[in-house]
Amino acid sequence: MNKGNTGKKIYSVLVSISNKKFLPDPEGETIFRDLILKGGFGEVEAVRCSKTIKMMVRSRTEAQAKRLVLKMCAELRIYNPIVSKCVVTVSSSSRS
Repeated sequence: MNKGNTGKKIYSVLVSISNKKFLPDPEGETIFRDLILKGGFGEVEAVRCSKTIKMMVRSRTEAQAKRLVLKMCAELRIYNPIVSKCVVTVSSSSRS
């Protein structure tokens, strides 16, 4: 650990970016129609796809790690807030 990182832990952060519910999801619709239904899995009602980004973040707390990643995603335009939903999930990492 670097001297400037004293007291900070490493957190595993998953960022899930998906189209908002009111927008179509062509990838999910194709998977549903052309693979799942044709494959005989009629119990499945619908499919929505998302992009997942996994990060390892050094921070003092889970809440700070989440705020940092949300800020980064917004400022760097990793997702478009007009059409996409961004969900950040933080958990402790086995790497500390």
